[in-house]
Amino acid sequence: MAKKSMVNREVKRAKLVEQYAAKRAALKEIIEDQSKPMEERFKASMKLAKLPRNSSATRIHNRCQLTGRPHAYYRKLKLSRIMLRDLASMGQIPGMVKSSW
Repeated sequence: MAKKSMVNREVKRAKLVEQYAAKRAALKEIIEDQSKPMEERFKASMKLAKLPRNSSATRIHNRCQLTGRPHAYYRKLKLSRIMLRDLASMGQIPGMVKSSW
């Protein structure tokens, strides 16, 4: 089980990303628009830099929904490999059976 503080940190980051998504998108649009004057684009980039670091979507790390484990994460199921195996063994995941040959 991951530390509660790490899981809470990821939740906080996700909230910040959602909160600042529109503002970041608007500033990035201004920065990438070549028809705008250089000064305006520079001011927009300075405003973007002043936003909280954790409001960037690249700061979010995928974690298992049940344990908080950051490694061996299956995106489709939002679980780590260990929990996937345990749930499959208990028959909790429909259609997934233990392989044997």
